[in-house]
Amino acid sequence: MWFLRTSRAELHQFSQPPQRYAILSHVWGEDEQLFQDIQVLHALARSSPRKINPRDQASAKIRGCCIYAEAQGFEWLWIDSCCIDKSSSAELSEAINSMYQWYARATVCYVYLHDVSAGTDPSARDSSFRRSKWFTRGWTLQELIAPKHVCFLSHNWVHLGDKALFARLLEQVTGIDVNVLTFRVQLSSVPVAKRMQWASQRKTTRIEDEAYSLMGIFGVHMSTIYGEGRQAFRRLQEGIMKNIADHTLLTWGLGMPGDWFAGRYLIKPTNRCSLLARSTGDFQKPQMDILTTSVSEYWNALESAALPSEYAGGRAQVSPPISHFIMIFHPSHHFGRLV
Repeated sequence: MWFLRTSRAELHQFSQPPQRYAILSHVWGEDEQLFQDIQVLHALARSSPRKINPRDQASAKIRGCCIYAEAQGFEWLWIDSCCIDKSSSAELSEAINSMYQWYARATVCYVYLHDVSAGTDPSARDSSFRRSKWFTRGWTLQELIAPKHVCFLSHNWVHLGDKALFARLLEQVTGIDVNVLTFRVQLSSVPVAKRMQWASQRKTTRIEDEAYSLMGIFGVHMSTIYGEGRQAFRRLQEGIMKNIADHTLLTWGLGMPGDWFAGRYLIKPTNRCSLLARSTGDFQKPQMDILTTSVSEYWNALESAALPSEYAGGRAQVSPPISHFIMIFHPSHHFGRLV
């Protein structure tokens, strides 16, 4: 694991994280300096006949964060853009699998809001804080939840407030319960579908990162294979089913456009007829229980329902045909999904 020394923005490798360190959460821009760029700055500083502090040559974001963290008494700082050697697939995979814990162990997490100015009221209805792009990105979800101490900073590195102070506001903006944000409720006690819903309107640049950015949220570890596309989200769900006894994962997408209810039963279009969701977007809608008693009761309800034209013709013409009936038992009731 690589860390920046805040006084010089030099990279140093650790087998274990230092006891005290700060960590940065931010939205990536087009001009981010990467691991190799920082190494080049170090090499140039060493070879120069003049005494050069490589921090002075770093990007404004890295330089500003180093200066701020140093002023707060931190010798070590971790920034995802430049502290991971992405030319090593093994190092990248280890970092992605460990990132939630790295944020959780940090003494403080600095959230740099490049599109928020100091002096404005974050709680105002249409404030730049509420509208910050940071709240729309997939990776920043775990970066908000995992650390105990989160400090929000404006574009010019002015302190705006912390997670404890903004807990109610953050609940309004993100949908994450204030008790989760303040660690009064354990993340593991939150239903899987609810955690998925938190991520349902967030975006990632790479399709695979939609799944990889949630591994820590669900305590799932898996290999990272860029290029696998939507298969990454399927593997994430399979990992969740193996590790978490929570069947709300299967309640995705209920009530989406195109769904049709025959009595108590849900009929889904063929292109969404699957046990597992295609993306976090399938969890945007409020989750509903589908109560079931038997397959025959379902068919009776289906045949007597006034179905739309795409399902017309009764049992023989129903699309999609039902090949499996999955019953999931709960202490008080049971859910069913037809696939």
